[in-house]
Amino acid sequence: MNAEETGGVVELSSGVYWVGAIDWNGRDFHGFTTPGGTTYNSYLVVGEKTALIDTVKSPFAGEMLRRISQVIDPSKLDYIVVNHMELDHSGSLAELKKQTDAKILITKKGVDILNGYFKGSGSENWDLEVVKTGDQLDLGGKTLRFLEATMLHWPDSMETFLKEDRILFSNDGFGQHIATSKRYDFEVGDVLPEAAEYYANILMPFHLPLLRYLGLLNKLEIEPLQIAPSHGIIWKRDLPKILEAYKSWADGEVKEKVLVIYDTMWGSTEIMANEIVEAVRAAGVEVKLLNLRKSSRSDIMKEMLDAAVFAVGSPTLNNGLFPTVGDFLVYLKGLRPQKKKAVAFGSYGWGGGAVKTIEQELKSAGIEVIGPGLQVKYRPYEKELLNCKKLGEQLAATAKKY
Repeated sequence: MNAEETGGVVELSSGVYWVGAIDWNGRDFHGFTTPGGTTYNSYLVVGEKTALIDTVKSPFAGEMLRRISQVIDPSKLDYIVVNHMELDHSGSLAELKKQTDAKILITKKGVDILNGYFKGSGSENWDLEVVKTGDQLDLGGKTLRFLEATMLHWPDSMETFLKEDRILFSNDGFGQHIATSKRYDFEVGDVLPEAAEYYANILMPFHLPLLRYLGLLNKLEIEPLQIAPSHGIIWKRDLPKILEAYKSWADGEVKEKVLVIYDTMWGSTEIMANEIVEAVRAAGVEVKLLNLRKSSRSDIMKEMLDAAVFAVGSPTLNNGLFPTVGDFLVYLKGLRPQKKKAVAFGSYGWGGGAVKTIEQELKSAGIEVIGPGLQVKYRPYEKELLNCKKLGEQLAATAKKY
């Protein structure tokens, strides 16, 4: 069965279908820049009974329902599995429940969230069953096994494993924000960079729960043949590659790589940034120069994943940070990258303040500040440029020690 024959439905295995939605025009996902759009993946499992695994964001309910209808009448659904209650996954639940009396399977923590979001939509009358790790649902020829994935990335998060077909419906784990008419990794080429950006901007703070979860998969001897996330493509050919990458990211593995992240007002901080970058490059270490008005926060955090050390530069504005730098540091603090070292730099005119504030924000984010920040008054000249060069050499030497 192919997409053209079924109005966009894709058969992953016998009786298992992708019935989700493609958001071609989505460009922002709660602060995560998504220039390539995204997908909201919903999966239909048909045995003697039927189960839908997750719904889609509410504006796309009609698209999902049309796809379900290509396989079965939505009113005939027996079960709805809610892996996660965030509204990009559950937003169409109320619309779907208008058409079916299907029982909802959900984690205990998910029930409170469901009632919070759907109060007034009749949720108090919905048939709910709480499930936990190890519980199973026999559909007749198809068996769903539930795995709580607490804090990946919400308290209610769960993943579902289809035993007979060895498909792991991984919810927010292993996802990517890309819109494509294709459903598999081998159809679209290398999507590991998109998966890295997704991990860095959504799952990075939760590396310890992720390591526990990967350990649970090993303990339960769950070895999927396909990993079907809630966003992006399904992993099949590159499944070992994404599992290895997730282990590496969760362990905080880095390489000899330096980031120089900055913004500039009258060009002085940019001159400093370029001099620092050139010194790192001359020392033979990979380096990237990232202007906060030219690079998205989400792309910068993707680069942060495997960087050993970074520098943040800002001009002083009203005794404090330039707004774009302040915005980035708030975002960084929320994502809490592990095992990172950093330093601050910047320029000022009649009064300083930015460098000190950067250092404070880095420390509050759990980043090790490797030395005093570098400040330049007005504009860098020969002496100041030499200091920038020395700072670049220090960054390179720090990266080499990892």
